[in-house]
Amino acid sequence: MLPNYEELSAWLPDLLSGLSISLQVTALSLLIGIPFGLLLALGVLAKSRLTKALALFLVEVGRGAPALVLLQFIYFGLPTSGLTLGSFTAAVIALAWNTGAYTSEIIRASLQSIPHGQREAAVAIGLNRLDALRYVLLPQGLRVALPALLAFSILIFQGTSLCFTIALPELVSRAYEIGSNTFRYFPALLAAGVLYASISIPAALLVSHVEKRAGSYAQR
Repeated sequence: MLPNYEELSAWLPDLLSGLSISLQVTALSLLIGIPFGLLLALGVLAKSRLTKALALFLVEVGRGAPALVLLQFIYFGLPTSGLTLGSFTAAVIALAWNTGAYTSEIIRASLQSIPHGQREAAVAIGLNRLDALRYVLLPQGLRVALPALLAFSILIFQGTSLCFTIALPELVSRAYEIGSNTFRYFPALLAAGVLYASISIPAALLVSHVEKRAGSYAQR
């Protein structure tokens, strides 16, 4: 049942190519999604009802709809409205939306955890709202949010496996392709799982380390 050396040697280039695409989708989704999440968090905290309502709508749809549904909607649904996107672009947009929706709640909670006295001190020294956010609130809030953001990044990496449903040649797609050609689905998917674990387990250890450091910082 396990793949032998010859099979691994033959499959590894394709699997690594798929892993590369999975990592690219993950990186772009996070680079777009986390700043988007910050904007959504600020929108939810805004005083304007229209801004708050729009931000809440995007957050609730992004969190309420499974990532698979977002992928299907953007890749298969938008073409009916005249907008056709490639599988890579559709994957990045869907996962970035999902990332933004979830991380907005993480960031919002971290910003609200900052003592109100910090805001009062920023006003007392003459900082406007933008400068207070930039120099006082965000540095502290993002430090609190960092462990949760890193942990969510692992979930997004694992979530790229859903992209095989929109014909993106990522890691799971490559494993299925190998399985369909060789009828060795279990060994091919097992090899793909090992590659996922080779990224996820060290990343989880890093998150644990960052959490301990953050806890030590908070106790000072």
